[in-house]
Amino acid sequence: MAFSKSVIRSQIPINCNLCETEKNIKWKCLTCGVLMCSTCKDKIHLRIAKDHKVVDIKNVGLPVEELDFTNIKCKEHSEQSTCLFCTNCDKLVCPTCVSKVHKKHDLTEISDAYNIKIDKLKKGQSKLQREKYEIIATKDQLNQFQKSENSNYAKVSTDILNHEKVLKLAVKEHIAKLRNELDQNHKASSKVNEESIKAISKSERQIEEKYSDVQDFMDSTDISKFFQNVNKIEKSTELSIPKPEISHRKTLQFIPGEITQSNIGVLQSVDIPLPEVKVSLGIVNQYQTNLPLVSFLSPCPDDSLWIGCTQDEVIQKVKPDGTSLKTISTFNIQVFSMAILASDNPLIKVKGKTRLKMIRSSTGKVTDSVYEIHPFLPSAIHITSGGQVIVGGEDYDNRRRAVFVLNKNGDHEAVYEHDKHNQPIFSYPCSITTTSNSNIHVADCDSDEDSGRVVVLGQAGDVINIYDGDTDINKKKPFRPSAVVTTPRDNVIVVDPDTGTLHIMNNSGQLITYIKTTDHGIEGAGSLAFSPTGQLYIGCSRGVRSTAKEAKIYQVNISGC
Repeated sequence: MAFSKSVIRSQIPINCNLCETEKNIKWKCLTCGVLMCSTCKDKIHLRIAKDHKVVDIKNVGLPVEELDFTNIKCKEHSEQSTCLFCTNCDKLVCPTCVSKVHKKHDLTEISDAYNIKIDKLKKGQSKLQREKYEIIATKDQLNQFQKSENSNYAKVSTDILNHEKVLKLAVKEHIAKLRNELDQNHKASSKVNEESIKAISKSERQIEEKYSDVQDFMDSTDISKFFQNVNKIEKSTELSIPKPEISHRKTLQFIPGEITQSNIGVLQSVDIPLPEVKVSLGIVNQYQTNLPLVSFLSPCPDDSLWIGCTQDEVIQKVKPDGTSLKTISTFNIQVFSMAILASDNPLIKVKGKTRLKMIRSSTGKVTDSVYEIHPFLPSAIHITSGGQVIVGGEDYDNRRRAVFVLNKNGDHEAVYEHDKHNQPIFSYPCSITTTSNSNIHVADCDSDEDSGRVVVLGQAGDVINIYDGDTDINKKKPFRPSAVVTTPRDNVIVVDPDTGTLHIMNNSGQLITYIKTTDHGIEGAGSLAFSPTGQLYIGCSRGVRSTAKEAKIYQVNISGC
């Protein structure tokens, strides 16, 4: 049995359909389909529906009454009953029909024809079921695409916003650069203009001074002095005063740049990448037991382990001590499955008992538990963190297999035996786990059959997926799962001993990836369990050619799943 932190939210207690308060459902009306408690059955239902057929919920699915093929009236001859089925005409016939029309036709017993029709309908149901599984798988893939699309949408939106910030910053920096360039050019041009104006102003003053001197000389009345100095004044007017030349000047003009897709960015269509899962496995420690195989194991919060071997009919409580295991207690009892209750007491399935047993850790005594699935014999046990006990069972005499959900008081909250088309779901539930989306994953593998599968029950108890191995992994050897366990990331690991493979699936039962345990030196892997700290224990069998009791347990870190 694998320890899991998963919980069931969907398989919640079903209330009585009549009073809608009582959760202890005991009866089902086969006529109207009502589920009810004992009180409502006696005081309400049977009083208003006396002719309805009410059965114990534990017997739902068993034959209720024998079919009567003797009193079917002929449609052609109402005074007679049909006696045979004509395969040529595909109809029931009476003796008169046979003598008049169907004498040379192929006739068969009505019961045989019924069974043939039932088989054909079952095949049709199987085909529809396979198509349903394919549709569900496609739907799950679409959900994955939607999830990837939503993730990509959020990323692209963020990229655009970040690019907008980058563009704004780049524009701001470029504008600042343009303004600085404009300012520097303006300062340089202003300086040249100021120097030229100063030079011109100086020339202007010099000209004005000469002009004034000439005017004063011309206003003089002293003729003698006039002729004495006139030549000098004439020469002074002939001397040119330097005039600064104004060379060709250039100024700056702002030309706005064009905003285009190429300098901002564009959206383009790309394929949505499927989520890539990278899983790695590393061995932390390995322990050698004194058992020929570790059929099941269950870790405890104090780092101890309960391990069991169906072959030696023994279970042990052991505690890792370095690279060895220290045996704390041993019970010589044949146990086929185990899980640890919240009280740290192991809940065990004992051969030939329909009621689960419990080992009291404080006293070491084996006592009866409140968990009973009569007439079924338990085949697998799983306990959720919410305290529900899920038990796989087999009623060998009636060829029935089912999965039961029980509350802490041992009351049956749900029973899963048939699908919507009243077809049996399981061959032999050998291991069970649950995931946070309320799915129940059942390793379904009968030792008498060539292959097995993992059946995934959804929130309403419907079969939402069946995983029967991978064409590449199981190319040479069929898929025969022996244990399932839920990972801390809410995926599911299935051990396939014949191929030495851990199949890793999502919580809907779709294969994500796989790990070959043999590539890591782990041979004969057959049982799985996660410790409360998230490390995976792998229980193995001894070597194929070995006769020694030396089965190993590996403690590993598994990441990415």
